[in-house]
Amino acid sequence: MKTIRRIAVLVLLASFTQAAEFFRDGDRVVFLGDSITEQKLYTTYIEAFALTRHPDWKLTFRNAGWSGDTAWLRQRAHPDENKLFAAQGEELKAMVGKSVGDGLARDVLPLKPTAVTIDFGMNDHAYQAFRPDIFRAYAASQTELVNVLKKNGARVALLTSQPIEEKGPDPDKDIRNLSLRQFADGLRDVARTNGALFVDQFDPYLAILMRERATDPQAQVGGGDAVHPGPAGQTIMAWAILKSLGATPLVSSAEIKCGWWIRAKNEQNCNVSNIQLADGALSFDRLDRALPLPVDTRAETALKLAPIVADLDVYSLKVTGLKAAIYALSIDGCAAGTVTKAELEKGWNMSLVKSPMLDQARKVLALVFQKNELFFNRWRNVQLNPSRQSELPELDRQIAELEAKIDEARTPKPHHFEMKPVSSQPNG
Repeated sequence: MKTIRRIAVLVLLASFTQAAEFFRDGDRVVFLGDSITEQKLYTTYIEAFALTRHPDWKLTFRNAGWSGDTAWLRQRAHPDENKLFAAQGEELKAMVGKSVGDGLARDVLPLKPTAVTIDFGMNDHAYQAFRPDIFRAYAASQTELVNVLKKNGARVALLTSQPIEEKGPDPDKDIRNLSLRQFADGLRDVARTNGALFVDQFDPYLAILMRERATDPQAQVGGGDAVHPGPAGQTIMAWAILKSLGATPLVSSAEIKCGWWIRAKNEQNCNVSNIQLADGALSFDRLDRALPLPVDTRAETALKLAPIVADLDVYSLKVTGLKAAIYALSIDGCAAGTVTKAELEKGWNMSLVKSPMLDQARKVLALVFQKNELFFNRWRNVQLNPSRQSELPELDRQIAELEAKIDEARTPKPHHFEMKPVSSQPNG
């Protein structure tokens, strides 16, 4: 029994190590998937997280999602699916090899990715009870995707789909979700066998859905429709994916100790300087090496459904030794809110506080959305249209210009903090 437990611990530690190393400095990341990926929501949220969490990294992201697509890249290679589902052995391998190979060669490999996330399953299961013949083609195709991408120098993360969110008290009993559950279990085996990272968003999303439906059978978690979550649902997806990819909570953290000797201590991913305490008011300068997570303003309900802030967005300030019960915070001369002495002593997570840092992160998110729309137009409407090839250089220039703006926008800046004692209660 001790041996079994030790093996389980080692496997768990190995999975964390693999996940923590998925995104790296210098990466060219491609998001491959179906219409849920083509929506450019969860992918943009993941991209914005990586860009703001690692502002000194050189990172490039491209979205290669295609509505209606499957693991065998039906929308790009158009195989005969009846023959594909009937095929086995070498015949199946040959069909999958051609279909996947052709699709990747046109839409993914020219981007020279070093990391690829793959989100298929929703269309693959055909919105019906589990069919072993379809799953056989799905598993063979996912295997081929991994092998081809790895051969071309890319690390691969295989993502389950999120569950279907039809209204009703028991989404876990929906025949389509039962099928997706089996596809997800099978994908785990494919990832383990072929050296890819397995990312499960099905279970975390379904757990939230089941919890909400227990109190309200008509509750909507994701917005959008049953298959295509809106910003809130795709923020939950991004949260689940990022956790599996090794994302950690810390943005930055600092502690200031006020006493006979005022000093900063335990600075993590930031520098605090010019600390002054006069007439009960504390002031200091802070330069962070990351920005808070820019949650889409359309998706703020997601923060009440999943522990997104605790898991991904800890921008902390701890202050001990102050005298007053309540303090008003201003950053760069602008009011940012109030905080109690007790909250400061415990460690105050300022990630959602109105601040120049959060405004800066949201500017990054807006620019990333703009860049992704531009790349989508370049790829789908121009690159794949032989009559419009002359437009490509200008579009590439515009994309490069936007990426330069993103790099500038995500560079942290120093800020001046002032905390003055007040007598009123916190306003929230």
